[in-house]
Amino acid sequence: MSEPVRRGRPGHDQQTVLRVAIELFNRQGYDATSMGDLARELGLTKSAIYHHVPSKEHLLERALDEALDELAGALDAVHADRTRTPEERLRAAVRSSVVVLAEHLPAVTLLLRVRGNTPAEQHALARRREIDHRLAEMVREAANTGAIRADVDPLLASRLVFGMVNSMTEWLRDGSDGAALADTVTSLAFDGLVRHRN
Repeated sequence: MSEPVRRGRPGHDQQTVLRVAIELFNRQGYDATSMGDLARELGLTKSAIYHHVPSKEHLLERALDEALDELAGALDAVHADRTRTPEERLRAAVRSSVVVLAEHLPAVTLLLRVRGNTPAEQHALARRREIDHRLAEMVREAANTGAIRADVDPLLASRLVFGMVNSMTEWLRDGSDGAALADTVTSLAFDGLVRHRN
């Protein structure tokens, strides 16, 4: 049996409420944002906001899950493609991470700011660590084939490369061309800045 539709003012479906909540959490901080703030931003009364969502924590969970589900899904797709070499899979993982970040910039920005102050944040951080270990394993696999340098610890290499990716939340704007940016970041991560002369 499907969940009953929550009714509210026209134009304020749950997705709209979530988008506005993410924007507020990023602008003011999660702890400093109240349900009253969210209601005012949407032009609702404080009591009316609960027709859309049960709690602030619920909104945080949904926002963090959006970012994590997209990142994990992209990695799953890359990992499942066994027609690619380990190096090609690693390149694809870097590329797809940039695309996810660009396409889900507000949610990924929020994810990268959480510090574990709530159960939702602790769960998100545990999922992030799992993703970090999966990426480090992909670096290790590529290094074991000799495709990339093996003298750098895989976890450190992964953190450095994906630290570069994650730093884009500080300057990237919504609507950026994720595919073009992904190509540039992947090229820099694997080929560096030095122009190779024949």
